Amino acid sequence: MCGIAGFWSSRGLDDSALSTIGGMTSAIRHRGPDDSGCWIDAQVGLALGHRRLSIIDLSPEGRQPMTSRDGRYVIVFNGEIYNFRELRADLENQGVQFRGHSDTEVMLAAVERHGIERAVREFAGMFAFALFDRAEARLHLVRDRLGEKPLYYGWSGDILLFGSELKGLRSHPGWGGEIDRGALALFLRHAYVPAPYSIYKGIRKVVPGTIATFALDAPRTDPTEVEFWSARSVTESGLAHAWSGSETELLDDLDGLLRDTVGREMIADVPLGAFLSGGIDSSLIVALMQAQSAHPVRTFTIGFDEEEYNEAEHAKRVAQHLGTDHTELYVRPAEALAVVPLLPALYDEPFGDSSQSPTFRVSQLARRHVTVSLSGDGGDELFGGYDRYALARRAWSLLRFAPRPGRRALAGAIRSVAPARWDRALRMTGLAHSPRVARRVTGDRLHKVAELLSLETQEALYRDFMTHWRDPGALTLGGVEPPTAFTDRSRWVKHDGLLARMMYLDLVTYLPDDILVKVDRASMGVSLESRAPFLDHGVVEFAMRIPPRLRVRDGRGKWALRQLLHRYVPDALVNRPKMGFGVPIDLWLRGPLKEWAAALLDPSRLAREGYLDPAHVARKWTEHQDGSRNWHFLLWDVLMFQAWLETQ
Repeated sequence: MCGIAGFWSSRGLDDSALSTIGGMTSAIRHRGPDDSGCWIDAQVGLALGHRRLSIIDLSPEGRQPMTSRDGRYVIVFNGEIYNFRELRADLENQGVQFRGHSDTEVMLAAVERHGIERAVREFAGMFAFALFDRAEARLHLVRDRLGEKPLYYGWSGDILLFGSELKGLRSHPGWGGEIDRGALALFLRHAYVPAPYSIYKGIRKVVPGTIATFALDAPRTDPTEVEFWSARSVTESGLAHAWSGSETELLDDLDGLLRDTVGREMIADVPLGAFLSGGIDSSLIVALMQAQSAHPVRTFTIGFDEEEYNEAEHAKRVAQHLGTDHTELYVRPAEALAVVPLLPALYDEPFGDSSQSPTFRVSQLARRHVTVSLSGDGGDELFGGYDRYALARRAWSLLRFAPRPGRRALAGAIRSVAPARWDRALRMTGLAHSPRVARRVTGDRLHKVAELLSLETQEALYRDFMTHWRDPGALTLGGVEPPTAFTDRSRWVKHDGLLARMMYLDLVTYLPDDILVKVDRASMGVSLESRAPFLDHGVVEFAMRIPPRLRVRDGRGKWALRQLLHRYVPDALVNRPKMGFGVPIDLWLRGPLKEWAAALLDPSRLAREGYLDPAHVARKWTEHQDGSRNWHFLLWDVLMFQAWLETQ
């Protein structure tokens, strides 16, 4: 696991190139504290830099940048290729000789032998790399299928910049980044900036499953893009060839596939462990690890004193049953709050998922003991685990039978009454005297119903479920949202089933742009490699064939994973309502974070900066402080942008 950076200038490079690439890689030293290297071709105008976190082949033979045996290719690589031993054996049978034992050398040999497109299709793992083809003067930027590893690129003047994190690009002396107001609007809607966009104009993310190729013998041009793996094609193929065997056969095959995948991802030349929350996903990964380990697996959990946020007791019971070497750390409010000032620099662009703080803390805890940690990320998206899937399906089942004109009229009538007036009216009817009814029927919820009544497609419905600020274009001065997988019909899955379409949208938006960003920056911020066995592309392709009845049953998601986990852990230990991995932001904004937040949201400051409408923000802040509304998710997004902006 490492960090990469580089730049290209058509004018060639001068003597400052070495210090420039060194500065870019120094900015991402946390991604690779063990070693660094650079490669420069002054005539071509290309500089490649690397920071190394040594995981496999700790010898100098694993150093990067690395050149192929024939001298044609030069690579800087971030990630792990889990099937490199099988690929190596196959190449050796074809007469290829190797100097060392790294997966990087195997990658280069595979590209030499088969060409980049075929080679990349054979790689199983997480990866982002830059590969220079000296014979054809082509620079290839490649990102793994699910987007586990980040890779940015873009032009600053006539210089092409690329790297693992934006801070590396910003370290180039020619950097001139300008905030993209359309991307800012997308961030305020989703709490993350979706690929291919970044918060800066002209700087993009390589789309997962894509090879972006630049011709270095031509003037400044956009890259040509080749898709070597498609989440949409995999989803549509899985739906067309759904599992037709028995439930027992499915569980047996899934058990074997996951066991092999976990075993392969346990290979490392450094200490290894796992995150354990006590939920379905992480418990199953740990169970499969322990089943294949001769020693107790190291597991890590953080806990909170606030009961509604605390999963530590559940994790401890699972760890005791499996016999792991378990470590837990209870994070006090002051310790959690201490992370908040670190977040803007850690995440590099605005990022609003409030579970970023505990994710960073559990990564810190694990890094004290291990260098690699496995996680259960991807289980919800692949096996139907989110509660919102069931909620959205119920909502759509009601909407699709109601005439659109009637829905629009009813929505308009509901919106014509402010939420606070609805609350007063409900109290007058006596309905709100019932605690259960008071929680379920509020002015806010009625306005949410009005939003749903106005929607006309399944994608629009799910976008609504995944929205924070409902009209970010009005909040962002000059911001117009560019198209995304939610709004671009050419990217939609061709299938009538809402569950499949929601899971696909999560696979190409929420998973790579929120979940995997959160884990990558938090873990790499402390030089910890995080691996996610559920995201092996073989597991993903198998999961896409599981029919809806084996994903969600009796209103509960992840049926197949639950049944499989019961082979290793008693149902009583894991049969509980799903918990989020969060912190009490709503309370903090009215308490210990109030002064910090008020300074960032000061109307005169917002007006001076010129990005956000002060009146919109002030209204939400006032309502949150007086307790009439709970706007912590929306306010946290604005605060994360403001705190990030302060670091620029």
